[in-house]
Amino acid sequence: MYLTAAGKAGAAMNSTNAFTHLTLEERRIILTGIINGSTKTAIAKTIGKDKSTVGKEIKLHRVLTHKCPMPLECNNYRRCVFGRKCTTDCPEYAPFRCARRDRSPGACNGCSNWNHCRFDKYQYSPESAQRNYETTLVDSRQGVNLTVQEAKTIASIIGPLLKQGQSPYQIITDHPELGISEKTLYNYIEGDVFHEVAGITVMNLRRQVSRKISKKKSRGYKKREDRKYMQGRTYKDYKQYMEDNPDVFVTQMDTVYNDETNGPFMQTFKFLCAGVLFAIYHESKTALSMKQGVDLLESILGKELFCKYVHVLLTDRGSEFSAAEAMETDADGSRRTRVFYCDPMQSCQKGTLENKHIELRYILPKGTDLRGLGLVDQSSLNLVISHVDSTPVEKLGGKSPLDVADFMFHDLFEKLTAFGLQNIEKDKIILKPYLLKK
Repeated sequence: MYLTAAGKAGAAMNSTNAFTHLTLEERRIILTGIINGSTKTAIAKTIGKDKSTVGKEIKLHRVLTHKCPMPLECNNYRRCVFGRKCTTDCPEYAPFRCARRDRSPGACNGCSNWNHCRFDKYQYSPESAQRNYETTLVDSRQGVNLTVQEAKTIASIIGPLLKQGQSPYQIITDHPELGISEKTLYNYIEGDVFHEVAGITVMNLRRQVSRKISKKKSRGYKKREDRKYMQGRTYKDYKQYMEDNPDVFVTQMDTVYNDETNGPFMQTFKFLCAGVLFAIYHESKTALSMKQGVDLLESILGKELFCKYVHVLLTDRGSEFSAAEAMETDADGSRRTRVFYCDPMQSCQKGTLENKHIELRYILPKGTDLRGLGLVDQSSLNLVISHVDSTPVEKLGGKSPLDVADFMFHDLFEKLTAFGLQNIEKDKIILKPYLLKK
């Protein structure tokens, strides 16, 4: 099947276009082909590319927009007698295959059965695909795909072996934990990647240097970041979403700590509706631990209240918050919140949370040993947060955030107090480090 409108738009393209990168206009033609149900061969002929290029483009950039509600995609779900609790051991289980989605063109845009299909549905967006391509292109050209520490680790393994006369092939074969190919290792050595960190060169493998790598050289070592998780989640996207949904509740999120190596780490949340600060205690600051913090918050509030009060999560671009999709979805694949990121170096975009951090620092000053102060677990953190949230706020008419939550958002107040927060009597509020020494 050949394209209609897209066919006219791409008629002028020829085989000389086969070796160039896809453009946004060509990606839009691919979308038109998908909508029209064209084959990959037809789409490829229209834009002057190989059909494998079109197939890889669609498969790489299509996005899952609807998750099948069943555990497995079973073709016999309509007549299931086992309550649709699908397992591969079920005698009636027959894997579902969609010719349009799984073969050609490879996405569900324009499918006439869209509204009735219960299986996984994928959509292709040329604008999103173009942004992904541009991000990957930029990242792939920035420095060496290693941190200085990773380069030193690799050098510590290959250095003695090269000195013993072993070849890069032999080293890679015997040490798969290096995670690089023989060609990559040759490229690193020939490119003097290990010269500054360990004295390894193609000319003199026995030479060792002890001087510290310069800042200028260290800038060439850059671990390529996968920024795709930010696409559709920037602060501009946040403002547009809030303009379209002005009545939803927003919660701001961040981390607070003094010792980046040993912690402890506090994952902070501020419910903007009531001004209440909440925090979760962590021993590590990783994407997994922050995702688990969001899971814990959902278990504290319950799914219904979580979806209500944490409809939107606004946070910064710290690497610990990079698991956007995992934070947004439940274990069953359903959406529970929407994550958005502030612009770089723009903490003012979540300024209300930053202001709460100032109050938090009255009790937990920067530069101090937080464990030495007494911050050793969630219970001690709850005590700190309770005193901060019980402090009267002028903009709240002299009421505290917990007072406001109790009066206006009592369901939220009940969940937080059940977890351990408490409304402290005004004369007993302590905003000094000795609070935890009591």
